[in-house]
Amino acid sequence: MTDSPDDLCGLAARLAVAAGDLVREGRKHGLTSVSTKSTDTDIVTEFDRASERLIVDGLRAERPNDALVGEEGTDAVGVSGIRWLIDPIDGTTNFQYDLPGYAVSIAALADERPLAGAVYIPSSMELFTAVADGGARLNGTPIHCSTLTSVQHALVATGFSYHIERRRRQAARIAALIPRVRDIRRFGAAAPDLCYVAAGRVDVYFEEWLGPWDWAAGELIAREAGCRTGRFDGGPAASEQVLAASPALFEQMIELLADTEPGTDPGIM
Repeated sequence: MTDSPDDLCGLAARLAVAAGDLVREGRKHGLTSVSTKSTDTDIVTEFDRASERLIVDGLRAERPNDALVGEEGTDAVGVSGIRWLIDPIDGTTNFQYDLPGYAVSIAALADERPLAGAVYIPSSMELFTAVADGGARLNGTPIHCSTLTSVQHALVATGFSYHIERRRRQAARIAALIPRVRDIRRFGAAAPDLCYVAAGRVDVYFEEWLGPWDWAAGELIAREAGCRTGRFDGGPAASEQVLAASPALFEQMIELLADTEPGTDPGIM
Protein backbone atom coordinates (compact mmCIF):
# COMPACT_ATOMS: atom_id res chain seq x y z
CA MET A 1 0.00 0.00 0.00
CA THR A 2 1.25 3.46 -0.90
CA ASP A 3 1.11 6.62 1.19
CA SER A 4 -1.38 8.22 -1.21
CA PRO A 5 -4.33 9.86 0.56
CA ASP A 6 -6.74 7.73 -1.47
CA ASP A 7 -5.13 4.49 -0.28
CA LEU A 8 -5.02 5.71 3.31
CA CYS A 9 -8.67 6.76 3.13
CA GLY A 10 -9.70 3.40 1.73
CA LEU A 11 -7.99 1.58 4.57
CA ALA A 12 -9.47 3.92 7.19
CA ALA A 13 -12.93 3.44 5.70
CA ARG A 14 -12.72 -0.35 5.65
CA LEU A 15 -11.56 -0.56 9.24
CA ALA A 16 -14.06 2.03 10.49
CA VAL A 17 -16.94 0.07 8.97
CA ALA A 18 -15.65 -3.24 10.32
CA ALA A 19 -15.21 -1.82 13.81
CA GLY A 20 -18.53 0.00 13.71
CA ASP A 21 -20.40 -3.13 12.66
CA LEU A 22 -18.68 -5.04 15.47
CA VAL A 23 -19.78 -2.61 18.17
CA ARG A 24 -23.31 -2.24 16.77
CA GLU A 25 -23.84 -6.01 16.82
CA GLY A 26 -22.21 -6.30 20.22
CA ARG A 27 -24.47 -3.63 21.71
CA LYS A 28 -27.56 -5.70 20.84
CA HIS A 29 -26.48 -8.26 23.44
CA GLY A 30 -25.84 -5.71 26.21
CA LEU A 31 -22.74 -4.48 28.03
CA THR A 32 -20.85 -6.53 30.60
CA SER A 33 -17.89 -4.23 31.35
CA VAL A 34 -18.33 -0.49 31.94
CA SER A 35 -15.63 1.47 33.78
CA THR A 36 -14.55 5.10 34.08
CA LYS A 37 -11.49 7.10 33.03
CA SER A 38 -10.88 10.83 33.62
CA THR A 39 -14.06 11.37 35.70
CA ASP A 40 -16.90 9.22 36.99
CA THR A 41 -18.97 10.17 33.92
CA ASP A 42 -16.21 9.48 31.37
CA ILE A 43 -16.85 5.82 30.58
CA VAL A 44 -15.22 3.03 28.61
CA THR A 45 -16.77 -0.32 27.66
CA GLU A 46 -15.47 -3.68 26.45
CA PHE A 47 -16.53 -2.64 22.95
CA ASP A 48 -14.35 0.49 22.97
CA ARG A 49 -11.40 -1.82 23.59
CA ALA A 50 -12.53 -4.46 21.07
CA SER A 51 -13.03 -1.81 18.39
CA GLU A 52 -9.58 -0.36 19.01
CA ARG A 53 -8.00 -3.82 18.84
CA LEU A 54 -9.67 -4.53 15.52
CA ILE A 55 -8.48 -1.23 14.04
CA VAL A 56 -4.95 -1.49 15.43
CA ASP A 57 -4.58 -5.08 14.23
CA GLY A 58 -5.79 -4.09 10.78
CA LEU A 59 -3.40 -1.15 10.53
CA ARG A 60 -0.43 -3.20 11.78
CA ALA A 61 -1.18 -5.93 9.27
CA GLU A 62 -1.16 -3.57 6.29
CA ARG A 63 1.11 -0.75 7.52
CA PRO A 64 3.48 -2.09 10.18
CA ASN A 65 5.79 0.96 10.07
CA ASP A 66 3.17 3.58 10.88
CA ALA A 67 2.67 5.30 14.24
CA LEU A 68 -0.61 4.57 16.02
CA VAL A 69 -2.43 6.55 18.73
CA GLY A 70 -5.76 5.36 20.10
CA GLU A 71 -8.05 6.78 22.74
CA GLU A 72 -8.02 3.56 24.74
CA GLY A 73 -4.26 3.37 25.20
CA THR A 74 -2.58 2.44 21.91
CA ASP A 75 0.62 4.47 21.49
CA ALA A 76 3.05 2.98 18.99
CA VAL A 77 6.00 4.79 17.45
CA GLY A 78 6.44 4.50 13.69
CA VAL A 79 9.15 5.22 11.12
CA SER A 80 7.08 5.76 7.96
CA GLY A 81 6.03 9.37 8.63
CA ILE A 82 2.36 8.39 8.78
CA ARG A 83 0.51 8.58 12.10
CA TRP A 84 -3.00 7.28 12.75
CA LEU A 85 -5.43 8.76 15.29
CA ILE A 86 -8.11 6.29 16.35
CA ASP A 87 -11.33 6.85 18.26
CA PRO A 88 -12.87 3.36 18.54
CA ILE A 89 -16.20 4.70 19.81
CA ASP A 90 -16.72 8.45 19.76
CA GLY A 91 -19.77 9.04 21.92
CA THR A 92 -19.46 6.13 24.35
CA THR A 93 -22.19 7.56 26.58
CA ASN A 94 -24.60 7.38 23.63
CA PHE A 95 -23.40 3.82 23.05
CA GLN A 96 -23.92 2.88 26.72
CA TYR A 97 -27.50 4.19 26.63
CA ASP A 98 -28.18 2.58 23.24
CA LEU A 99 -28.64 5.96 21.57
CA PRO A 100 -27.71 6.27 17.87
CA GLY A 101 -25.21 9.15 18.02
CA TYR A 102 -21.88 7.31 18.27
CA ALA A 103 -19.22 6.70 15.65
CA VAL A 104 -15.86 5.18 14.81
CA SER A 105 -13.31 7.79 13.72
CA ILE A 106 -9.93 7.15 12.04
CA ALA A 107 -7.53 9.73 10.61
CA ALA A 108 -4.13 9.43 8.89
CA LEU A 109 -1.68 12.31 9.29
CA ALA A 110 1.75 13.22 7.94
CA ASP A 111 3.73 15.98 9.67
CA GLU A 112 0.58 16.73 11.73
CA ARG A 113 -1.35 17.40 8.52
CA PRO A 114 -4.44 15.22 8.04
CA LEU A 115 -4.23 13.31 4.75
CA ALA A 116 -7.32 11.10 5.02
CA GLY A 117 -10.18 10.47 7.39
CA ALA A 118 -13.18 8.21 7.85
CA VAL A 119 -16.07 8.52 10.29
CA TYR A 120 -18.61 5.69 10.36
CA ILE A 121 -21.94 6.01 12.18
CA PRO A 122 -23.11 2.42 12.76
CA SER A 123 -26.73 3.17 13.65
CA SER A 124 -27.40 4.85 10.28
CA MET A 125 -24.69 2.99 8.33
CA GLU A 126 -23.33 6.33 7.14
CA LEU A 127 -19.67 6.49 6.13
CA PHE A 128 -18.17 9.98 5.86
CA THR A 129 -14.76 10.17 4.19
CA ALA A 130 -12.31 12.77 2.94
CA VAL A 131 -8.85 13.03 1.45
CA ALA A 132 -6.71 16.17 1.54
CA ASP A 133 -7.54 18.38 -1.45
CA GLY A 134 -9.93 15.72 -2.73
CA GLY A 135 -13.30 16.64 -1.27
CA ALA A 136 -15.60 14.94 1.23
CA ARG A 137 -18.14 12.19 0.67
CA LEU A 138 -21.03 10.45 2.37
CA ASN A 139 -21.34 6.83 1.27
CA GLY A 140 -19.38 7.78 -1.83
CA THR A 141 -21.47 10.82 -2.80
CA PRO A 142 -19.84 14.28 -2.60
CA ILE A 143 -21.15 16.53 0.18
CA HIS A 144 -20.93 20.25 0.87
CA CYS A 145 -21.62 22.44 3.86
CA SER A 146 -24.53 24.87 4.05
CA THR A 147 -24.51 28.27 2.38
CA LEU A 148 -26.23 30.10 5.23
CA THR A 149 -25.00 33.68 5.69
CA SER A 150 -26.73 34.85 8.90
CA VAL A 151 -25.54 33.55 12.26
CA GLN A 152 -28.85 34.44 13.89
CA HIS A 153 -30.44 31.76 11.70
CA ALA A 154 -27.71 29.18 12.31
CA LEU A 155 -28.35 25.77 13.83
CA VAL A 156 -25.34 25.28 16.10
CA ALA A 157 -23.98 21.99 17.46
CA THR A 158 -21.68 21.73 20.47
CA GLY A 159 -20.54 19.40 23.23
CA PHE A 160 -19.51 19.54 26.87
CA SER A 161 -16.52 18.50 28.94
CA TYR A 162 -16.58 15.67 31.47
CA HIS A 163 -15.09 18.05 34.08
CA ILE A 164 -17.68 19.76 36.25
CA GLU A 165 -16.16 23.25 36.35
CA ARG A 166 -15.68 23.29 32.61
CA ARG A 167 -19.28 22.16 32.11
CA ARG A 168 -20.45 25.07 34.26
CA ARG A 169 -18.53 27.51 32.04
CA GLN A 170 -19.85 25.88 28.89
CA ALA A 171 -23.43 26.03 30.20
CA ALA A 172 -22.99 29.74 30.94
CA ARG A 173 -21.81 30.32 27.37
CA ILE A 174 -24.80 28.42 25.94
CA ALA A 175 -27.19 30.52 28.02
CA ALA A 176 -25.68 33.65 26.47
CA LEU A 177 -25.44 32.17 23.00
CA ILE A 178 -28.84 30.60 22.46
CA PRO A 179 -30.87 33.84 22.07
CA ARG A 180 -28.51 34.88 19.25
CA VAL A 181 -28.75 31.80 17.00
CA ARG A 182 -31.58 29.67 15.60
CA ASP A 183 -31.06 26.90 18.15
CA ILE A 184 -28.50 24.62 19.79
CA ARG A 185 -28.03 20.89 19.25
CA ARG A 186 -26.00 18.55 21.48
CA PHE A 187 -25.74 15.13 19.83
CA GLY A 188 -23.01 13.76 22.10
CA ALA A 189 -20.03 13.05 19.83
CA ALA A 190 -17.56 15.38 18.13
CA ALA A 191 -16.82 13.35 14.99
CA PRO A 192 -20.47 13.03 13.88
CA ASP A 193 -21.04 16.71 14.72
CA LEU A 194 -18.24 17.73 12.38
CA CYS A 195 -19.64 15.44 9.68
CA TYR A 196 -23.08 16.97 10.13
CA VAL A 197 -21.60 20.41 9.46
CA ALA A 198 -19.89 18.95 6.39
CA ALA A 199 -23.22 17.61 5.11
CA GLY A 200 -25.16 20.81 5.83
CA ARG A 201 -27.27 19.21 8.56
CA VAL A 202 -26.11 21.87 11.01
CA ASP A 203 -24.49 25.18 10.16
CA VAL A 204 -21.87 25.47 12.91
CA TYR A 205 -20.06 23.22 15.38
CA PHE A 206 -17.79 24.32 18.22
CA GLU A 207 -16.28 22.58 21.22
CA GLU A 208 -13.38 22.83 23.66
CA TRP A 209 -11.03 20.35 25.36
CA LEU A 210 -11.25 17.46 22.93
CA GLY A 211 -8.81 14.62 22.38
CA PRO A 212 -6.96 14.69 19.04
CA TRP A 213 -8.70 11.46 17.97
CA ASP A 214 -12.10 13.13 18.56
CA TRP A 215 -11.75 15.70 15.81
CA ALA A 216 -8.91 14.84 13.40
CA ALA A 217 -10.99 12.93 10.84
CA GLY A 218 -14.12 15.04 11.24
CA GLU A 219 -12.26 18.33 10.88
CA LEU A 220 -10.73 17.16 7.59
CA ILE A 221 -14.15 16.02 6.36
CA ALA A 222 -15.70 19.37 7.28
CA ARG A 223 -12.89 21.34 5.66
CA GLU A 224 -12.99 19.29 2.48
CA ALA A 225 -16.77 19.84 2.34
CA GLY A 226 -16.17 23.59 2.15
CA CYS A 227 -16.26 24.59 5.81
CA ARG A 228 -13.83 26.96 7.42
CA THR A 229 -12.28 25.45 10.52
CA GLY A 230 -10.05 26.73 13.29
CA ARG A 231 -9.89 27.81 16.92
CA PHE A 232 -12.19 30.39 18.42
CA ASP A 233 -9.64 33.10 17.54
CA GLY A 234 -9.38 31.97 13.93
CA GLY A 235 -6.05 30.15 14.32
CA PRO A 236 -5.58 26.52 13.28
CA ALA A 237 -7.93 24.02 14.92
CA ALA A 238 -6.50 22.32 18.01
CA SER A 239 -7.73 20.01 20.74
CA GLU A 240 -8.29 23.00 23.00
CA GLN A 241 -10.77 24.59 20.58
CA VAL A 242 -12.43 23.43 17.37
CA LEU A 243 -14.79 25.58 15.34
CA ALA A 244 -16.27 24.53 11.99
CA ALA A 245 -18.78 26.61 10.06
CA SER A 246 -19.99 27.45 6.61
CA PRO A 247 -17.63 30.13 5.21
CA ALA A 248 -19.99 33.08 5.65
CA LEU A 249 -20.60 32.19 9.31
CA PHE A 250 -17.05 31.55 10.47
CA GLU A 251 -16.05 35.14 11.33
CA GLN A 252 -19.51 35.81 12.75
CA MET A 253 -19.11 32.86 15.09
CA ILE A 254 -15.68 34.03 16.19
CA GLU A 255 -17.24 37.34 17.22
CA LEU A 256 -20.16 35.62 18.92
CA LEU A 257 -17.91 33.24 20.85
CA ALA A 258 -15.79 36.18 22.00
CA ASP A 259 -18.93 38.01 23.16
CA THR A 260 -20.15 34.98 25.11
CA GLU A 261 -16.81 33.90 26.63
CA PRO A 262 -17.66 33.17 30.30
CA GLY A 263 -14.20 33.63 31.84
CA THR A 264 -10.82 32.00 32.19
CA ASP A 265 -10.14 28.29 32.07
CA PRO A 266 -10.10 26.89 35.63
CA GLY A 267 -6.94 25.01 34.70
CA ILE A 268 -8.24 21.47 34.82
CA MET A 269 -6.01 19.06 32.88
